[in-house]
Amino acid sequence: MATNAQALPIRHYLQFTDLNADEYAYLFKRAALIKAKFKAYEKYQPLTDRTLAMIFEKASTRTRVSFEAGMYQLGGSVVHLTTGDSQLGRAEPIEDSARVISRMVDLVMIRTYGQDKIEKFAAHSRVPVINGLT
Repeated sequence: MATNAQALPIRHYLQFTDLNADEYAYLFKRAALIKAKFKAYEKYQPLTDRTLAMIFEKASTRTRVSFEAGMYQLGGSVVHLTTGDSQLGRAEPIEDSARVISRMVDLVMIRTYGQDKIEKFAAHSRVPVINGLT
């Protein structure tokens, strides 16, 4: 069992270059296998007891539905946050939001107007962060 000192560093997906060609090939192959299970009505829920926080500064129906449906289909749950129903759009620094939110969830998807905000959030997060915009 790995100790905290031996733990692998957190990997975020903030821009296209965060994965290499082999990682993308693996990702697409894995997605095809999962999709085949779903189409065959095979229960496959590796994200049971895992929670995704979806943070939206910039709203998107397709982004929300795809992430939310994917989490539910894989056994996970979601927390949906917008600037209207949280401190994210107010005076709370994004660093504080990242620290607090990442203590309570397993993964964060953030869709905001600026790449700098996503990178700042990821720098202070304890869990992987996915860029939901670019």
